[in-house]
Amino acid sequence: FFFQIFDAFKSRLHDSNSKVNQVALETMHKMIPLLKDNLSPVINMLIPAMVDNNLNSKNPGIYAAVTNVIQALCQHLDNYLLLQPFCTKAQFLNGKAKQDMTEKLA
Repeated sequence: FFFQIFDAFKSRLHDSNSKVNQVALETMHKMIPLLKDNLSPVINMLIPAMVDNNLNSKNPGIYAAVTNVIQALCQHLDNYLLLQPFCTKAQFLNGKAKQDMTEKLA
C-alpha cells in the first residue's frame, strides 16, 4: 500500500507543470517530519524523483522547494538511509545539482 501511494506521488515530483511539481515538493517537505524513517522502503525511489529534474531547475520556487526537502531528509531520516541515494545522485548529476548533492554528502 505504501509503495502504491508513493509510486503515484512520484510522478507529481517531476510533473511537466511547474506548479504541480512545486506543490508536490512542498507537500513532500511537510510529510517527511511525520513519516521519518518509515520512508525507508521508498527512499531510493523518491530521491531520484525529487532531485533529477528539480535541483537544476531555473524556477526559484522549485529549487527552493527541493532544497528544503533535501534539508528535511537530512534532519529527519537516519543518514545511513540517505548515503547510497545521495552518492548515486552526486555521481551522475551535473552542474549546480552535483555541487549541492556533494555538499550534502560532506
